[in-house]
Amino acid sequence: MNFNKIDKILATEPKFRTKQIGRLIWRDLIDDWGQASTLPIALRAKLKLECPLEIKAEVFKEKDDKSAKALITLEDGLNVETVLMRHQGRNTICVSSQVGCPLGCVFCATGKMGFKRNLLTGEITEQVLFWSRWLKRDEVSLFEKRELRGISKSSPALLLQRRETGRVDNVVFMGMGEPFLNYDNVFEAIKILNDDNLLGIGSRHISISTAGIVEGIERMSEDMPQINLAISLHAPNDKLRQKLMPIAKKYPLAAVITAARDYVAKTNRKLMFEYIMIKDVNDSPEQAKELARLLKNPLFFVNLIAYNPTGDLASSKPTQIKKFKDILMRAGVQALERYRFGQDIKGACGQLTSQNKNL
Repeated sequence: MNFNKIDKILATEPKFRTKQIGRLIWRDLIDDWGQASTLPIALRAKLKLECPLEIKAEVFKEKDDKSAKALITLEDGLNVETVLMRHQGRNTICVSSQVGCPLGCVFCATGKMGFKRNLLTGEITEQVLFWSRWLKRDEVSLFEKRELRGISKSSPALLLQRRETGRVDNVVFMGMGEPFLNYDNVFEAIKILNDDNLLGIGSRHISISTAGIVEGIERMSEDMPQINLAISLHAPNDKLRQKLMPIAKKYPLAAVITAARDYVAKTNRKLMFEYIMIKDVNDSPEQAKELARLLKNPLFFVNLIAYNPTGDLASSKPTQIKKFKDILMRAGVQALERYRFGQDIKGACGQLTSQNKNL
């Protein structure tokens, strides 16, 4: 899709067309201009010729249907990944902000690809649009299956389940790339996702994850104070963090934690620290105690994530993750374990793209 081309065509149309077409794309979720019966035939034909609504993608579904990954092909032939996660009746979309990533974190498949370019605003939002359409189709499929089993259309329970199944509830910028290195386009994409006239996803249902770009954290506290912030930490000290995340040499822990404290003081919002649990690397009891000392703040909490292997590193055992969590909790640091998605679909960022020739 090319939203810029759509905007150019609409520049010569009455102003109400912009809102009308926005609703057709984001609310009605049409995927072909032929479905836009409220538009003049000539305009439909022009849009269909110059701005097709197709999003080219290949979908990989997990066996238990709790997650799926899409490999989207952009106009220039490059590929980007986005993931749908279904948990406790809610649909969360993980989106990418860059093609590849310049940070080179040793545990990340995307980092091994190198950096290609920033995604445009439309290329970010179309990832969410893709899954919105996909969920709509999946919703109809579920409905039809239940109809075949003799469940009435008028069943309130079924109608509720249809609504829960067929919409995007949350968006997380935790896919390929570093969002704060593409700040302006990410910011504009969030405004589109948040717009009540479009997808209408609430601010507190949108999250950004950063590797610790201090300037981005500072800007976000001013521009997007209601959006959730997560900081990828993955180590309790600079020595280890710099081995795992080269960007930590530019942004040492002292600077990141200071920015985090300023953020919660200014916004009064909770701040999540993501911590990937890697066997025999960052999962010892001593490292848990060190992390607890670092994150002493009532608005800080830690999300412990079982590592999704992409190379020689291995995930910590569940028992070790529990011990690590218990140490944090006893020290007064809020901690939780993230539900594990994506084992069957190569769910770690970059795993599909790195196997594709169009990196």
